[in-house]
Amino acid sequence: MRARTKRDLDRYQFIVRPLTKDEGSGYLVEYPDIPGCMSDGETIEEAIANGREALRDCLAAFREWGRRLPKPSIQPAQWRQRLPRTLYAKLTQQAEREGVSINSLVTAIIAEAIGVRRRRLR
Repeated sequence: MRARTKRDLDRYQFIVRPLTKDEGSGYLVEYPDIPGCMSDGETIEEAIANGREALRDCLAAFREWGRRLPKPSIQPAQWRQRLPRTLYAKLTQQAEREGVSINSLVTAIIAEAIGVRRRRLR
C-alpha cells in the first residue's frame, strides 16, 4: 500500500458496533464521513481489517471518478505515549497480522474499551 493511501486511511474515523443475531452476528465497521462505506467481520479485528479494505476501495473509486475525497469530520489529535518495548512489539505484531497501522489498532482498542465501559455504566 502506498504511503499516501495509508495516511488517507488513517484520517477517517470509524465506528464499530456489534451486530445482532438477526443482523448476522459479528461486528460492523462504518465510516460516517463516507456514507455507505462499511464492512463487517466475525471479530472486531476482522471487521476493522475488512472495513479498512472497504475504505481503501471507496477512496480509490472517488479518485477514479475524479471526485474530491470527503474531508474527515474530526481532525486527528496527537497524543504521545511511551510504551515498554515488549508492549510495542506485541502491538506491532498484532497490527501486522490485521493489516492495519499501529495507530488504527490502538484507536480501535481504545474505542472498544470506551464502548464496553459505557455499556457497563448504563
